[in-house]
Amino acid sequence: MNDFLAVLLSFFDQQFWTFLIAITLLTMSPGVDTIVVIRNTLRGGVWDGLVTSVALCLGLFVHAIISAGGISLILLQSAALFTALKLVGALYLIWLGIKSFRSAFRGNAGVILDRTIVSTEKASDPDYWRSFREGFLSNVLNPKTIVFYMAFLPQFIQPEEPAMLKSLFLAGVHFGIANIWQLVLILMVGKAAHWLSKGSVMRVIDGLIGSVMVAFGLRLALDR
Repeated sequence: MNDFLAVLLSFFDQQFWTFLIAITLLTMSPGVDTIVVIRNTLRGGVWDGLVTSVALCLGLFVHAIISAGGISLILLQSAALFTALKLVGALYLIWLGIKSFRSAFRGNAGVILDRTIVSTEKASDPDYWRSFREGFLSNVLNPKTIVFYMAFLPQFIQPEEPAMLKSLFLAGVHFGIANIWQLVLILMVGKAAHWLSKGSVMRVIDGLIGSVMVAFGLRLALDR
């Protein structure tokens, strides 16, 4: 037990704080998860939104397990392949940052959210199993999430660390951050949904996220 706790405590290194900042900003970036949570909250109220949020975030552990399995296989083959994977992941982060910049200039996020809000049905009696199913499947069946985890998590896993345990630990941190952010959205959505859908607000968020992602990607690509 003490050895297990020692391993967990060792995960709180300098790289962890970089991961925490990056995953927080990425979580705040509008995407499928944001849309599903807002839609279900408007449809069935706060509890509907909360069930959806938890279900969405549980899917992260599925992606973490798949990602860790792939990372472990690569480590068994070659340390050079693992380094190559990390380089590809760093370039992927830069690409995500560029996408955020493009979204900031075009204002796409606000348009997407606005369309979602406008097309949402009026609030009805919540079906929590339906909300759970929609949230979990929308995350697990999203191929972009597993691609993201395969590219992102290796940046924060050292070759000597247990890949599965570290992946689940990082997914757990992501789980907590995502639920906190989505809870804020859920509580605000009734009064502030149209504020969140404003292009100017989402452009600022996208611009900030793009800057940080490009900076992280460059640093990780050069720090070999």
